[in-house]
Amino acid sequence: MDRGLPGFTVGRRIETMGMRASQTAELAFDGCLVSHEALLGEENRGAVTAMQTLTLGRITAAAYAVGAGRAALDATLEYVKQRQQFGQPVGKFQGVQWMLADMATALEAARLLTYQAAWLADRGLPHIKEASMAKLFATETATRLANDALQLHGGYGYVMESPIQRLYRDVKLFEIGEGTSQIHRNIIARQLGL
Repeated sequence: MDRGLPGFTVGRRIETMGMRASQTAELAFDGCLVSHEALLGEENRGAVTAMQTLTLGRITAAAYAVGAGRAALDATLEYVKQRQQFGQPVGKFQGVQWMLADMATALEAARLLTYQAAWLADRGLPHIKEASMAKLFATETATRLANDALQLHGGYGYVMESPIQRLYRDVKLFEIGEGTSQIHRNIIARQLGL
């Protein structure tokens, strides 16, 4: 829809916790008539088109989450190699190494689930369950990795100059957008025949 269309107005900008580069605003439609040329997809098939778009969007959300998880892991690996405690890099401590090993393992699993869902979608094969699995696992993994990255960065991770604090705030939206984690658990259960 074009701005200026009678009955269509853009309202106030809504401040968000994360994803601050992407603006969120209220849209209002009051007696707004849309031309036939502006129609997306086939008439009276909006719900079907929306669900197909959501399914592909879930794969995209999973891919974003994998990228954010990778950023959290990379930044943390760099930090623990440089940060010194008790005369050695904190990355030499077994507890830190175990956290990083778990982060890397979860990230790889999220990446493979995402690739599988994208592979199926690219080939036109059924992928509803796989898209939901990838979105659920990858987004929850990204949130967990951002939390672990913040923990391993210590006080520095909490200050506004740290890129980890921004990542920490941004990734939470991945669990909400394109369907919440709870919705995806419902979709997966239905796809399992429950």
